[in-house]
Amino acid sequence: MKKQILRALTLAVLAVALSACGESLRAPLSTPEPATPTQTVSQPIHPPAAITDIPTATEAPSIEKAPSVVSFLNDVKPILDARCIKCHGVERIKEGLDLQSYENIFAGSRNGPVLEPGNADESLLVQLIVEREMPNRGDPVTSEELQLIIDWVNQGALNN
Repeated sequence: MKKQILRALTLAVLAVALSACGESLRAPLSTPEPATPTQTVSQPIHPPAAITDIPTATEAPSIEKAPSVVSFLNDVKPILDARCIKCHGVERIKEGLDLQSYENIFAGSRNGPVLEPGNADESLLVQLIVEREMPNRGDPVTSEELQLIIDWVNQGALNN
């Protein structure tokens, strides 16, 4: 019985102590003094250029940053050469898809076209990479490489 009373008393003291600590944390230690200016401005204050050059609603830029133009030759072909060409061009041409040239890509595969210019969501090549079905050997396409391919297709899959 003494242990129970002692335990209850200890808990009560602990609760009061914690309550007191909580109060002191909430109350400020000292009242801050009002800020006073340290110097006088002798020139008129002008807002920064960014504030005065706010575009109107008709000229406001879109929220999403437009991707830069993706080059087939400089951006996409090196990815295909590194990740896909072994199975789709050099050692063999799986599913009839040869990714060695721009023209061959647009010839498609035994299953038909693999790209729909302007629509990466409907392009089989992009879908297979997104679903991690391709490449089925070697290192997967990185997210940066995938984004380049998606942007290239959405930009019309140009031979540039």
